[in-house]
Amino acid sequence: MNRPIYLDHNATTPLDPEVKAAIIHALDIFGNPSSAHLFGREARAVIDRSRQSVAELLNCSPDEVLFTSGGTESNNLAIFGVAFKKGKGHIISTCIEHPAVLNPLQRLQRQGFRVTYLPVNSRGIVEIEQVKKAITKDTILITVMHSNNETGMIQPIREIGSIARQRGIIFHSDASQSVGKIPVDVSDLSVDLLTVAGHKFYGPKGVGALYMRKGIAIEPPVLGAGHERGLRPGTENILGIAGLGKACEVAKRELKRWIQHNLSLTKILYEGITSRVEAGLNGAIEGRLPNTLNISIKGIKGYEFVEILKDEVAFSAGSACHSGQCMPSSVLMAMGLTEAEALSAIRLSTGKDNTTEEVLTALDLVVTKILKIAL
Repeated sequence: MNRPIYLDHNATTPLDPEVKAAIIHALDIFGNPSSAHLFGREARAVIDRSRQSVAELLNCSPDEVLFTSGGTESNNLAIFGVAFKKGKGHIISTCIEHPAVLNPLQRLQRQGFRVTYLPVNSRGIVEIEQVKKAITKDTILITVMHSNNETGMIQPIREIGSIARQRGIIFHSDASQSVGKIPVDVSDLSVDLLTVAGHKFYGPKGVGALYMRKGIAIEPPVLGAGHERGLRPGTENILGIAGLGKACEVAKRELKRWIQHNLSLTKILYEGITSRVEAGLNGAIEGRLPNTLNISIKGIKGYEFVEILKDEVAFSAGSACHSGQCMPSSVLMAMGLTEAEALSAIRLSTGKDNTTEEVLTALDLVVTKILKIAL
């Protein structure tokens, strides 16, 4: 059986060959990085090299990089870490954040913290004036995603960071979908905390990082020994860290080429679909991740369409289905789409290994199936 064409790179990515080789090499490095003997020093050297690679990709100092188990833990460490340190206060976020941000915020609300969820405009962008208006004397944290996982729309992080810095408010950004897809320079963005997820840019699952600017203090939500400066306890995941470090090296070297490649592929998909069927882009052509296309197509239901094509093309829908109930994307609804429009959305996200030929094949399969359904 032929494998389907993979156009779901925002969900996860395959391992880059160089990343795979780095992990295989690390299989023989079994020492505990906290041990002073040779075996421990070998393991520590892997961590140090990888920390340097992450820092170079983000343009920060290696001692500002903490390794975690992935984007979810990094978000939780940032949000709970600030909240526990402050003890009380007001937090600003948006209504389009990933559950790895929204769920921690909801728990903090139950514990007495006040949270403001900012709306977005029809392009899926939070407006700067809304951020300014939401700030109070009690605001302790602003957390806004760098780019949205569904639409790919990039938020005005630099401008928000500047406002937060001027007001003395800690600023966190979930950049899980951005790092490795577009340049992310933490110094330029004026962020204090930033989340990285390895498996979103050809690294392994189960590993990520949290950038924490020098001078920022947080209270760790999980306690243990003194790993990662005492902020993330537990013996380090050498295999994952080795893979993440290599993924950052590859991304730094290849990023410009990947961006142009993905822009070319998404252009083929967008123009090919919208010229042949009635469809509308969710978000905007400009200001989005180069690999991401979210389109509502008249006459289909996204979750059904994914199922119909699952053996030929792998992609995602703009709805979540559980126990027979399908709910429209809260992100798309927040952008002003009707429930029908949101339920008809699909997300196509390309990757560095997709070829023009297979994208053209996928396009033909998608459009042909849409036309059959619409008849």
